[in-house]
Amino acid sequence: MTPQTAATGAQPRRPTVADHVVDRLASWGVRHYYGYPGDGINGMTSALQRRPDTRFVQLRHEETAGFAAAAHVKYGGGPLGAALVTSGPGAVHLLNGLYDAKLDHQPVVALVGQTALTAQGGGYYQEIDLLALYKDVAGFLAQLDDPNQVRHLVDRACRTALAHRTVSVLVLPNDIQDEKAVLDPPHSHAHFATSNAPSTRVTVPPEADLRAAAELLRGGEKVAMLVGQGAYGAEAEVAAIAERLGAGVATALLAMPVVDQREPWVTGSIGLLGTGPSWYLMKECDRLLIVGSNMPYGEFYPSEGRPAVQIDIDGAQLGLRYPTEVNLAGDAAPTLRALLDLLAGHTPPTEWRDDIATRTAAWRTAQRKVAEQKADPVNPQLVLAELDERLPADAMLAVDCGTVTAWFARHLHLRPGMLASLSGTLLSMGGGLPYGIAAKFAHPDRPLFALLGDGAMQMNGVNELITVSKYWREWADPRFVLLVLNNRDLSFVSWEQRAEEGTPKFDDSQLLPDVDYAAWGRTLGLHGIRVDDPAHVGAAWDTALAADRPTVIDAVVDPAELMIPPQFTLEQARHTATAVIRGDSDWRGILRRGVPTAVATLLPHRAG
Repeated sequence: MTPQTAATGAQPRRPTVADHVVDRLASWGVRHYYGYPGDGINGMTSALQRRPDTRFVQLRHEETAGFAAAAHVKYGGGPLGAALVTSGPGAVHLLNGLYDAKLDHQPVVALVGQTALTAQGGGYYQEIDLLALYKDVAGFLAQLDDPNQVRHLVDRACRTALAHRTVSVLVLPNDIQDEKAVLDPPHSHAHFATSNAPSTRVTVPPEADLRAAAELLRGGEKVAMLVGQGAYGAEAEVAAIAERLGAGVATALLAMPVVDQREPWVTGSIGLLGTGPSWYLMKECDRLLIVGSNMPYGEFYPSEGRPAVQIDIDGAQLGLRYPTEVNLAGDAAPTLRALLDLLAGHTPPTEWRDDIATRTAAWRTAQRKVAEQKADPVNPQLVLAELDERLPADAMLAVDCGTVTAWFARHLHLRPGMLASLSGTLLSMGGGLPYGIAAKFAHPDRPLFALLGDGAMQMNGVNELITVSKYWREWADPRFVLLVLNNRDLSFVSWEQRAEEGTPKFDDSQLLPDVDYAAWGRTLGLHGIRVDDPAHVGAAWDTALAADRPTVIDAVVDPAELMIPPQFTLEQARHTATAVIRGDSDWRGILRRGVPTAVATLLPHRAG
């Protein structure tokens, strides 16, 4: 009873259904809700207002709230991400962000407002069939129609999201939110009294399977490892087993901080944006160990016939991309420790690691040379290379989708202790800023670097920078550095059109308005730096790192900068040449940047 209640003799306020939802979610560890208000969720926002240990973070759009909810888990903000949006258009907007969570296997609970029960079926304002809308994205989906359902629906939504690392959606009709809560359902037919105790899970595979895996790996002289986001928390074990096997290690983009990217035996990222040494590692290995990864590009795996072991917490993901011989369902860290014990005394030959180290060193040298090549006006690769030298040990990075993803993968040598993420499987533009915002709410005492292209900046970034300006004073470390690679072109797609279709850049679809993003940052009370001279790149990073508030670095970079994949084919080269012959509007830039980039990138890879 509050002091005011005691003084007046009034009865304590009976909690509503919305209060009960918030309380039950809190018992599962939910303290942050990312969303945007509306009358469809007034009961929920009122309940949050009554609970001081929870936080509603107001994004500028429901889509970005979904991104932020997924990122909250990725950056270690809590076991579950939570999104709260209103009915109708708010519910539709949220969908893309939830697909990001689903495809990257992040446990998120979405609370979505709905037309009042009394009006459903009558064509009321904002009435949408939400159960049909969310059917594909949700691993668990239900509408709460009665106060007796709160406890078991919230428990099942949370347990399903955590157990299957997926999205759960609860649809909340507007009127039911303000009904009086039933905290303890009756012990009777057709009622459930459920548990919010966490579920245990199998963490180590059976002994026989572990022995089979150890025996298979012991027989290799050229072992490759592919490490994905499922290896977070097993950084020491990954390094130890790589040493025990004499393995080279390639990483999926979502796992770059799992291993120290500066190590000579770490070949870097894999896939279309990956490195030449990672391509070589996979093509020349005689054994493969996959840890917590389901990287989907089949052509980047070894040819069939190389014996392989895979470790994943989800047995359904095992053997999904490559014909593995031993599949180990379990947590990465204890499973790797068990393998280490079984591989005790194993001494692999050193020639394979020496070969990998030589090729990796040559690749890194070549990529630095590419970054230092002259461009018009600034080489975008130089901007990321200069950041690499300045990254604090506790840095967090949020990366958007586009050519900036390639330069992140090629030039930032992350290490354990750092955090970095992006929309890894959905590959959605527009996630970089909400990812960064969620990271800062998860760790307000750490510096954040958000890396965007100008396409992503114009899509969601200009708006979510307002969110940064709204909240930054709350963060213990105010450094939130937003890099915009401003090339006035949707350049990743422009290069795809050239290399895959042989068609010139379609200016009507590809060219972007030239915006002064630094000025926009200053308008919002932040620092803003426009960089159009390569000599000023390092100073811009130094200024941002020393700033007392968020900083926008508007880097005016060359749209002709070419991202060459590690297996650039003759067909792709022929298509690109055809695009030039057909009158590509930037044919001069393609020739100016394409030839020196190709020479510096491909020759070291081929020569070793």
